[in-house]
Amino acid sequence: MLTKKGVLNYPNSCFLAVFISPCISTKQRDRVSQTVEMSLWFLSGMAEARSTLLEQDIQKKREETRKRFVIEYAQDSSDSYDARDMDRLWKDDVLVDSYLECSHFVMENTLKMISDSLQWRKEFKLNDINESSVQKGLLDSGMIYLHGYDKEGNKLFWFRVRLHVKDLKMLTEKKRYVAFWLESHVRREPGTPLTVIFDMSEVGLGSIDMEFIKYIINCFHVYYPKLLAKMLMYEMPWIMNAAWKMVKAMLSQEVVDTLVFVSKSEIQDHVEREHLLPSMGGTDPFKFSYPPFPDDFQNPISETGQEDDAETGEDDLETKDTLEQNPLALKPRKVCFAEDWDKDCTSTWKASRRPSDAFKGTLLHISPAEELRFGLGDGEKRCLISLSNVTRNRVAFKVRTTAPEKYRVKPSNSSCGPGTGGTITVSLYGGSLCCPQDRFLIMAAEMDLSSDGGSADLAQFWKGVPKPKIMMHRLRCRMRENLNLALSPVTDRSYRMESIGRQDVHATLFQLMASSSRLEENMDRCLRWQKVLTVLVTVLTALSFSTIYTGEWPL
Repeated sequence: MLTKKGVLNYPNSCFLAVFISPCISTKQRDRVSQTVEMSLWFLSGMAEARSTLLEQDIQKKREETRKRFVIEYAQDSSDSYDARDMDRLWKDDVLVDSYLECSHFVMENTLKMISDSLQWRKEFKLNDINESSVQKGLLDSGMIYLHGYDKEGNKLFWFRVRLHVKDLKMLTEKKRYVAFWLESHVRREPGTPLTVIFDMSEVGLGSIDMEFIKYIINCFHVYYPKLLAKMLMYEMPWIMNAAWKMVKAMLSQEVVDTLVFVSKSEIQDHVEREHLLPSMGGTDPFKFSYPPFPDDFQNPISETGQEDDAETGEDDLETKDTLEQNPLALKPRKVCFAEDWDKDCTSTWKASRRPSDAFKGTLLHISPAEELRFGLGDGEKRCLISLSNVTRNRVAFKVRTTAPEKYRVKPSNSSCGPGTGGTITVSLYGGSLCCPQDRFLIMAAEMDLSSDGGSADLAQFWKGVPKPKIMMHRLRCRMRENLNLALSPVTDRSYRMESIGRQDVHATLFQLMASSSRLEENMDRCLRWQKVLTVLVTVLTALSFSTIYTGEWPL
């Protein structure tokens, strides 16, 4: 028997004993506490036993699924599946569980779903898929991309329907295009669900392709089970109602339940304004270009951008020579690292004039706001990024780039205290030249006041910070306009062509194709009405002549 001291070690028993203490004696209270304690122990044991039995049942289902799939499907059609997918199916319990759960543990449905999924993966060669597998025009079109998060922290998968032109010849390529984006996300962020936004605003008849929309829906419910959080059908026009009813009849009830139809006023119930485009009532100035942000920023620049004393000395000499050659050049601010940021850079920041061209974020003010401009001269191979902490907490930041082999950044991973700021120096490395496709991503997040912002704290901090709490700001690179004077005619011409931006050309081309398709449909509609009016005019003319000759209007 447990003593009173032993009973009081259990919060539930203690709480109950205290609650009924005015009504019963101390001895009775101890007995009640012991009874409650034993009941809780019994219930917890039952729950644990039930959990163990459930896990055993699931394990048996996994083994049965794998054995039956090999016997009923893989033996007769082994060429239909990729050996790497089969190996993953045999080793990955989470993958098998996802198929079982989506099919409600009905074995026949599970096996068929697995077979369809593995055949689809081999058809589009998803284990080897990369950018070269997809048409460049589709990548640059901005029809599909990943950007932002919803209120539950799920990544947003955007499908801008108005940029899609229905074309049976391109259907296979577009299916591969969708598969590329989904497979890329699964590789980079396994286990992170997606919220799909079908942006149907400004959609014309030429963009309505319910077969393609159905394919995207099936990708989530057959080929990538458990990946979908929900689908937001934004501003679906009335002309798609009839087609949608036909597609809805072919979908299961579970698929239909994940679809949410929203308008401009309702989408903010699911996605914060900072992750919505201005056309949707949001404040995100994002404009798509390939490669996108932030998915291509997998390698921090610090891996190639060394922050050593030798390079610092070379940079100081370079700055000195630049100032001697050009007295009007701006004096660069001192580069600060994590350990001396607050000491030396606070005074430098306060003494300098605050730039007018600044991005005002929730955590940091960043200048310049949009782009870094480089040139060919010695003094034009580096740019300064000014930061100002506008919060009451310490803010950690780090810088990433799409071309880490071309740039050096100091510091690339540091922090600044509340109300302070400093400067990040971005320098071209060696004889590298920037191009319009090079971009930088500045990521910032608030830290605890107890943290000192050291390198160890920063490394641990970035591993555990939730993605929705990270502020991101993007900067593009651009060559100065006077660069053309130093280039040969051939180089000048190629540079201007590059600066135009291939992604803008392809995006414009797709928009023109969509507009052309809508114009053709309008012309066909006008021609049909013209034929109807011609028939009516002919009939009325015949009736008029008949009345003139007969003197009576025919009934």
